[in-house]
Amino acid sequence: MTTPPFPAVSEADLAVLREQLGRPARGVIGVAARCVCGNPTVVATSPRLPDGTPFPTFYYLTHPAATAAMSVLEADHVMRAFNDELAADEDLAVAYAQAHAAYLRDRAEYGEVEEISGISAGGMPTRVKCLHALAGHALAAGPGVNPIGDRALAMSTWSPQRCVCAQPGTSG
Repeated sequence: MTTPPFPAVSEADLAVLREQLGRPARGVIGVAARCVCGNPTVVATSPRLPDGTPFPTFYYLTHPAATAAMSVLEADHVMRAFNDELAADEDLAVAYAQAHAAYLRDRAEYGEVEEISGISAGGMPTRVKCLHALAGHALAAGPGVNPIGDRALAMSTWSPQRCVCAQPGTSG
């Protein structure tokens, strides 16, 4: 778990990110979570990209196996069940709203961007829209901060405690 401010991103990190994403990473300000082997798993992205585009997804899930696992859950319509649970469980709704506020506080340390003011990611604070974003936040912030991200990670076949990278320093 890494919270702002983040250590400088290394050239090796950028190379791994380029391999993971299949393109150069944009606006990376830090690695917010790493695989047990040291590869980036989640990056923190500037709220305004270098080309001036507002970018609300501060915590961006990059690890190929993690993104694939979240895609499987989304294809299995897990988000529908999470939305139903969010609507029925007041404690969960409060915790999810607190996750939204925490996300916004973290991003605000890197600047306020009017176009995305109050917008976090993944559907927070009232719905579940993108498990990739919520899992990224949960991995970056640590357990107990984003309850839906935590649940998605617990349901997935991928684990941050087990490396599935080809070798240290590559994304495999």
